[in-house]
Amino acid sequence: MYWNIQNGMWAEQGSNYDKFVDYVRRKDPDVCVWCEAKTLYQDSTAEKCDRNNSYLPAHWGEVAARYGHKYWKLGGYRDNYPQVITSKYPIRNMADIIGQEPDSVVSHGAGWNQIDVNGKTLNIVMLHTWPQQFDFKVLRADPETKNESARNLDGHRYRRMELEYICNHTIGQSKHPEQEYWMMMGDFNSKSSIDNYAYQWPVDTAAFLCQDYIRDHTPYIDLIAAKYPKQFKSSVYGSQRIDYVYLTDPLYRSVVWADIVRDDYTEPVRDPSRRTNFDYPSDHCPVIVDFLIDNTR
Repeated sequence: MYWNIQNGMWAEQGSNYDKFVDYVRRKDPDVCVWCEAKTLYQDSTAEKCDRNNSYLPAHWGEVAARYGHKYWKLGGYRDNYPQVITSKYPIRNMADIIGQEPDSVVSHGAGWNQIDVNGKTLNIVMLHTWPQQFDFKVLRADPETKNESARNLDGHRYRRMELEYICNHTIGQSKHPEQEYWMMMGDFNSKSSIDNYAYQWPVDTAAFLCQDYIRDHTPYIDLIAAKYPKQFKSSVYGSQRIDYVYLTDPLYRSVVWADIVRDDYTEPVRDPSRRTNFDYPSDHCPVIVDFLIDNTR
């Protein structure tokens, strides 16, 4: 299960994460990847927490144990939006990725971990790319500079750089990744040209640079697009697909079922109080994938 849980599952802070834990326990995934895995706000408010008094990520081990996961690992971490992996299997850390100053900063970090299942090694890459329309490098600039950068669609170019950097430091380290089990997932904050039958945007828009890089330069397969061709599936409140799970072919051939899950619990609902811009339980929906991995494949 992969899910951007919005500010460390903001909606569940006041209820001890009970609904969240119950939902994950009922789905019973072997591995979870959580995006935005840090507590940022007071219970169901827009009041920021004391950063030294945030429950998550420090206590992910306690939360994960409640839904049956013994192991957890925090990914590369440079700001308030880290990713966390939890698992029933031991986790082997391969790399925590934050990029290089000044030109290759991976804004929300990334991580590469491995787990072993039935004699197979699964490479799991988790990430969360830059969310803004303007370039990360003008983050502290004046408003007009930011606006000009946004008009130039520099944010899309920055995300493309982040993806290249992450891929070079993960799947790019393998000599034969197309023969191995690799998966990459996260909130990419970008659209895919595969979905342009729904968006109807100019084909040369910079908005597609991030996902086009993956398709053109790596052996990864866009799982949801491959399983549901020409069936547009939004991953957020509204109508956008910006959360992706990518797999190499050996792992893709092991997929039994996969979907972006919108149900009575995960369907995003805007805060009815209007005191925040957040959603219940999150502004994103989870992607759940069932694999059949055995030692004969």
